[in-house]
Formats: sequence, structure tokens, C-alpha cells
Amino acid sequence: MIPKDHYASDEKILRVVSINVNGLRASVKKGFLQWLEKSEADVVCIQESRISATQWTDDFKPEGWYTHLFEAQKAGYSGTAIYSRIPFVSITDGLGFELADTQGRFISAEFDLGLDKPVHICSLYLPSGSSGEEAQVRKDLFLEKYKPILKQWRDEDKSIIVCGDYNTVHKRIDIKNWAGNKKSSGCLPHEREWLDHIYDELGYVDTFRVVRPEAELYSWWSNRGKARANNVGWRIDYQACSPDWKARTVNAWVYRDEWYSDHAPVIIDYRL
Repeated sequence: MIPKDHYASDEKILRVVSINVNGLRASVKKGFLQWLEKSEADVVCIQESRISATQWTDDFKPEGWYTHLFEAQKAGYSGTAIYSRIPFVSITDGLGFELADTQGRFISAEFDLGLDKPVHICSLYLPSGSSGEEAQVRKDLFLEKYKPILKQWRDEDKSIIVCGDYNTVHKRIDIKNWAGNKKSSGCLPHEREWLDHIYDELGYVDTFRVVRPEAELYSWWSNRGKARANNVGWRIDYQACSPDWKARTVNAWVYRDEWYSDHAPVIIDYRL
């Protein structure tokens, strides 16, 4: 992991992390909060928190961090959270439709970073369609309802970074076993075309790929077999940003030195 003192002393760096923790309580037991303290992160967007507001005690709120949880109505399921070294100006939970809001799948935090407009950094947990046809239908419905919201944000010229587990690879470079998964949820043509739409037509930027164009950089590995050991992975965790963040992107990487989940933290440094 690149220390912030790697940069010039007069550079102001915003470090944003996205991670699906596959259960915050489990990840904390594996040392996630200890890693958080040494990560030099400014904003950490968490997906699949799977923790209720009553369970989310001070043990999960380390000193020096502003924190916010959006829990799912169903116990032990879904949910998102944001941890930040920077104070929130405001917080918005949900996207305004049931599938997102009852399952705690989206938080938007507004920040004043001293730029010419407010900055919104979001944690998004898109549904998975891998458990069967009904799950895929729910995922497709989410994509359909989310698409016009993304367009509205671009029409408003909103400065935004949407971190999250999108549960979809974009291109062949983003998955090890392309041929074997072209008919699998997360790699279906219409799902990848949805990402084409938000990047190519709406103008959002996959900032990870701005600075890291190489292959075999994945963010999730199956627990089956030796997928992680053999790096048989999928890149399904993104920071999809409004165009103003493209030129600000200076470094990006996937942290794999320690493991807190079946996903790895996706870390991107932006120059303010």
C-alpha cells in the first residue's frame, strides 16, 4: 500500500476505499478495524455490512472516524456503511425505490472538500443474481430503476464517487475465466452492456482503469477450490465517478496482503 508521504508535500490526496466486508462483525474479528487505522484512508465505503443498528455498538466505531450505517430491514442481510475521517455535511439513505431502500443498499455522504462544488461519496451494494432466476430478475429490476437516477446526477452535473460491489464484471480483462462464465450472472451480456451505458453514454469514469489498465487485477474470489491462491477472480467492485474525477486519479490498487472478506479493498487516491 502506498503511504501518503510518497506524494509531494504540497499535494492534498483524498484516499477512498470500497470493500464488501461480507459481514462487518466477521471482518472486524479478522482485524479489519486495525487495518483501517493504518490504511491512511479518508473515506471507506462498506457493503454487505449485515449488522443491525442495535448491534452496531461503539466497538464498530473507532475513535477519530465519522460513521453511518444504513441497515436492511431483514436481520443479518445486505446493508451499507460509510466511515470517514472527514465530517459529513449531510447523509442520504436510499435511492427512492423499495428494492434499494428496504435492503439498505445505498448511502450518499456529502462532503465539503474545498472544491468548487460539494462532493458526494456513496456506498452501493447491487444485488447478486447468482442464486437463481428470481434473484436475477431482482438484480435486473434494480439496474433498470437505478439507470435514470444516474442520468439525473449527470444532468445535474453532480460531483460524485459511487463506490460499491456492482456484482458485475465489465470487460474480458475483469475476469479470469471468461469463457466459462459468459452465461453466469455477473457476466451476462446485458449486465455488461449496462456498465457500457453508464461509462460510454452517461460519461461516468471507472477511475481504477484510468491508472491501472493491466489484466488479472480482481476484487473478489470464490471460496471454492483454490480461487484466491490461483487468482481466479472477478473485478466486480468499482468506483464509478463523475468526469471531474478522471484527471484527479493518481493511484489505484487492490489490497491483498491481509484478508477480511472474500472481497479485497479497492483503494484509489485522488488529487484535490
